[in-house]
Amino acid sequence: MLDPPDTMKALTTIVIGKALLEIGTPVYDKVISRLLEKYHCYLPDCLEKPEYLREVLKELYGTGHKVIIDSIEQQLSEWGYKKNIETFLTVLLK
Repeated sequence: MLDPPDTMKALTTIVIGKALLEIGTPVYDKVISRLLEKYHCYLPDCLEKPEYLREVLKELYGTGHKVIIDSIEQQLSEWGYKKNIETFLTVLLK
């Protein structure tokens, strides 16, 4: 059975949000704000544009961004067989 197109978008949005909120609300707020300011996008847009998320995390947290990316990767790993999730993770982990 095929997933509705928005299912993977919703999943990645929830996972990214959870990974950011695990660190703290200020981190979540800062990332959301920077995505909007720099790229005019929102968290759900990150599935199609993971490079935006990667760049914002690097810009805000330097090498510390890897902790957030590792958390996202770990939570999405069981969905890695889905092409769009696989592509998302590949770009995010560059």
